[in-house]
Amino acid sequence: MSIAMSMSFQSDKHKVICRGFSTFSSLPRATAPVRLRALSTAVTDKPSICTADELHYVSLSNSDWKLALWRYYPSPLAPPRNHPLLLLSGVGTNAIGYDLSPESSFARYMSGQGFETWILEVRGAGLSLQGSNSKDIEQSANAKSEKMEAASEIVTATNGTMASNKELNNISCTVSEPEIPPVLNGVETENVAIKGDLTRLATVWDESKLVARLTETFMFLSERVSGFLSESQSRVMFSKFLDQISKLLVDSQLYEQFNEVRAKLSTLFETKQNSGITSQITDLSQKLVNIIEEGQLSVSPPLYDLQARFTSTIEDFQKQLDLIVKYDWDFDNYLEEDVPAAIEYIVKQSMPKDGKLLAIGHSMGGILLYSMLSRFGSERKDPNIAAVVTLASSLDYTSSKSALKLLLPLADPAQALNVPVVPLGALLAAAYPLSSRPPYVLSRLNTLISAEDMMDPDLLKRLVLNNFCTIPAKLLLQLTTAFRERGLCNRNGTFFYKDHLHKISTPILAIAGDQDLICPPEAVEETVKLIPEHLVTYKVFGEPGGPHYAHYDLVGGRLV
Repeated sequence: MSIAMSMSFQSDKHKVICRGFSTFSSLPRATAPVRLRALSTAVTDKPSICTADELHYVSLSNSDWKLALWRYYPSPLAPPRNHPLLLLSGVGTNAIGYDLSPESSFARYMSGQGFETWILEVRGAGLSLQGSNSKDIEQSANAKSEKMEAASEIVTATNGTMASNKELNNISCTVSEPEIPPVLNGVETENVAIKGDLTRLATVWDESKLVARLTETFMFLSERVSGFLSESQSRVMFSKFLDQISKLLVDSQLYEQFNEVRAKLSTLFETKQNSGITSQITDLSQKLVNIIEEGQLSVSPPLYDLQARFTSTIEDFQKQLDLIVKYDWDFDNYLEEDVPAAIEYIVKQSMPKDGKLLAIGHSMGGILLYSMLSRFGSERKDPNIAAVVTLASSLDYTSSKSALKLLLPLADPAQALNVPVVPLGALLAAAYPLSSRPPYVLSRLNTLISAEDMMDPDLLKRLVLNNFCTIPAKLLLQLTTAFRERGLCNRNGTFFYKDHLHKISTPILAIAGDQDLICPPEAVEETVKLIPEHLVTYKVFGEPGGPHYAHYDLVGGRLV
């Protein structure tokens, strides 16, 4: 049994409310359970971005991710409740959407009604992070908190202009953002063409180091990355990298030499690993470097700045590989690992008499709940969830005009590899000044989030600048199956979640917003109609004459 560590960052007023532990009974799982043994350590320095009463961390047995759980204690003035409540957020979002301000907080409202309320931040979202010990986690959590809080200050400082690349890196709430290196050994890579002065260029050219770096890149792609990509996807990435190098030599007399080396590398890449492959790749890397050097120094006319562009190509490709490895998770990882671990932990901490909890999921959070119930229903097992509410969620978007169809280009795995992550937080932060100020170039962005006059402008700003994170292409790739026949399926295409909804035994309240462009009412209905009629209640928020509800009005609107 693995040991999962949790740390609770407690506010001073709740230090005295720490609860003891009881014997833990594991919950049934549709897949292998993530076993936990409760170990709670109080840390006084709760990150300022976390406005909950406590911040807990839960470890996964098969990952170094620590999942953040925001905890809100029930009001002592409210009637006692039988079950704790778990809130699940949408794709690429964190806990802030459920707690925009003390006056407009979904989580605080529910705790005020007597529910011990928890918000889960899945891997890659919000304050969830990777770390090994309490000190590292505390420091990382506070660093992420500072980074997230700096977002609004950066956007305000731009006075409505587009933020710089450096500023965008600070805006996003991700663990780390992809960065494009503007400088190579002190020389700007776009200005290395030093016509007539090739001696200075030698200062940025270290042949032995470059051979080593190129060899490392080829080996990294053929060995480590192959564990994260399928064999065909690895071949696609290998081909793309060589295509990038070949573009540097197009129309030169060295192009034929490059193609000879490329053919030999391709043969090695297709060959199973053996003891001699490293030396062979090193030799071919040396030949590639020699070709680039010849193009820089001997070809007439010389290919100016070729060496620097070659070095930059390697560095950028290495960063792309690092992102693929770092952001290696999909919807099923959330479903089979993150959510079960959170549920087990909450039941352990809150100790409901029947071992069950309540769950509310917004957007992808609701999709996760539908999928979990479907999994348990297919195996005729009790999910240990007393009741579920879904907000703007569906397993099938084929019949709707959802704006999420914009994700369909990522349905091609090769195309998805071109963009291993989508820095949603940075993109929305950059677009926000153009959507909220004249001439309102991107005003449609606001309508995707909130209907007219339904969200306070300051809260909308906080939502846009602090609620969104980076999304792995693998996650989006799986979610796009919701736009295909039979709806959302598992990563292997062998289990279609909506096919088993008729087998569930948990009552569901499904809510849609009348002006939701992301998950329109007709999409919600596609899922609702598959649930046993005696178990489901369906409501559409909004009236013909107003008020209206868009996607995020269901968690942060004025009237929610």
